[in-house]
Amino acid sequence: MIIYTNTSANAAQYNLDQTNENLRRSITRLSSGLRINSSLDDPGGLAMSLKLSAAIRRTDATTANAGNALSFLQTQDGVLQTADSVLLRMSELATLATDSTLTTDDLELYDTEFTDLEEQLTNMLGEEFNGISLFSTNSQTLILRTSENGVQSMGVTQVDLEAIESTISDVLDVNTTTAASASVVALDTAIQNLAVLRASNGAEQSRVTYSMDILAVNRINLEAANSQIMDADMAQESTNYARNSILAEAGVAMLAQANTVSERALKLLDFD
Repeated sequence: MIIYTNTSANAAQYNLDQTNENLRRSITRLSSGLRINSSLDDPGGLAMSLKLSAAIRRTDATTANAGNALSFLQTQDGVLQTADSVLLRMSELATLATDSTLTTDDLELYDTEFTDLEEQLTNMLGEEFNGISLFSTNSQTLILRTSENGVQSMGVTQVDLEAIESTISDVLDVNTTTAASASVVALDTAIQNLAVLRASNGAEQSRVTYSMDILAVNRINLEAANSQIMDADMAQESTNYARNSILAEAGVAMLAQANTVSERALKLLDFD
């Protein structure tokens, strides 16, 4: 028996330190809900989680951009819908003005409203969304990224409403039945062209909506993958906590017993 080096106590202390460290990790995981609370816990897992977290943030940003593009198209369609109402009313006025029983004064009344509506249609060309023009000559395209990595994209069209406005620009009045007849033909063409623009707008809205759906699904999958890496299994950690708590109590008891070995050795020196 020796008293200078208490090997049993040192071993018990080492095991108790390990148990306390495991107990600390269990308490940290249970209190935070995370399996990885520092790079020491799982360096590789943390690196993967950081990549997934970045992808989630980019997905959120891409979804926000897609939402803005959808609002742009919805605002654009609202103006086109109003333009449709204007053209329908102008077509109605032009048709009414073809009545040969109308007097010049009657035609002038129709022409007053007709001219005001044409001016309103021209004013619509200047409509904007967040400072960006809704309409552009030759239908310019805005680029929308539809994937978080920026690989996939689609075009959002600034439709050419001016082309429709110019279709009737030569029809300045319905002061005569002849002019009114010409207006009916021109307006019919303009209405058909506007229908094409609204159909294209609807198709782009549909595509943006589907892109947002895909982004939402991708985000759910990314979060699930990140959860597998980062989130603590509460049932497992509760079991680990209970086991480590028992081991810690046992370790303290054994350390106390190991420290009594030297005391028993000292009794050999008792000469009484």
